[in-house]
Amino acid sequence: MNTGTTSTRRCWAEIDLAAFERNLKRIQAALPARMRYLAVVKADAYGHGMPPIVRRLMQSGVDCFAVANVAEAADIRHMGAGWPILVLSPLLPEEDHLLLEYDLTATVSTYEECLRLNALGQSHATSIKVHLKIDTGMGRLGIWHRDAPTLLAQIHALPALQLEGVYTHFSSADSDPEFTQTQRERFLAALKADAPIPENLLIHADNSAGIDTLSDDSPFNAVRIGLLQFGVPPYPDSALGRVVVEPVFSFHTRIGLIKALPRGTDISYARTHKLTRDSRIALLTAGYGDGITRELSNRGQVLIHGQRCPILGRVTMDQTIVDVTDCPQAQIGDAVVLIGKDGSQEITTTEFSEKAHTIPWETLCSVTKRVTRVYVGSREL
Repeated sequence: MNTGTTSTRRCWAEIDLAAFERNLKRIQAALPARMRYLAVVKADAYGHGMPPIVRRLMQSGVDCFAVANVAEAADIRHMGAGWPILVLSPLLPEEDHLLLEYDLTATVSTYEECLRLNALGQSHATSIKVHLKIDTGMGRLGIWHRDAPTLLAQIHALPALQLEGVYTHFSSADSDPEFTQTQRERFLAALKADAPIPENLLIHADNSAGIDTLSDDSPFNAVRIGLLQFGVPPYPDSALGRVVVEPVFSFHTRIGLIKALPRGTDISYARTHKLTRDSRIALLTAGYGDGITRELSNRGQVLIHGQRCPILGRVTMDQTIVDVTDCPQAQIGDAVVLIGKDGSQEITTTEFSEKAHTIPWETLCSVTKRVTRVYVGSREL
């Protein structure tokens, strides 16, 4: 964990663990007692750094972790035994043995995968835990919903497989409620064809972007929480999107150089910006090699001394140019906010993403490894 001064850092991200812990409390308080909390921590906990985030999730008492691959799952297992860990992506055959080595739960989509894992379990005289993924319209992972009842029956007949969950994934929870409802109905129809549903089976379709399963008569008993726990409400109109959360992630760099340039000067590669006045420009010590995407060229803004300053010209790999003509107090060494608050001004992860023509998920995952994560805040559980 990095806790030192930022005075010698060129670019860093601050992770507010106290805010993260408050978010966890609020989300858990909003969930009915029967609803399990599946904490999604793939891609290095969405760029926040897996070890500190996972430790706090463990301390908060979440029910299960979800990751993209067995390497991420192994990292969590090294932090604690006994926690259920669901691998969301398909396993390569050479990775199958790691399910036993690290006590993991696999996602299956095909009968061939089930046969392969059943043979592994039989060869070790043990059971392999699996969740069945049902494709209800995403067209990605999962057995097609019309074929799901057959595969469910086949799983039940394989002695070395232990079915622990069934789930699906909505393709357009943010933009197409009608199709989302169609997907939900397809999923429920596939489940009902396998009646009766085992009482201890985890059934999850929703994440924090599109949750709509909190009613008491719903068969759903788990929800995958990803972006929301980090203080970025994916879609405020969703049930959990109305939970008040705080930003956990902020992104910072510094001014490395200030210079005066005359009106008419072209700025950066390809001369995509020409100064319309005599200007004072600042060179920031970060670029797309750190996570300031080139899409922010001539579009993005940063905060310096609580003022918004525009990005000029193309963002380059290691530097970004901004206009500080209207911020005369700016000087070499000053901290610059790329995402976060400075005085009364704030650039949210959502705003940063919209200006970059992307989504918050990609923004957080795109802040590179050379950006030091600095963890602030004490335990408040």
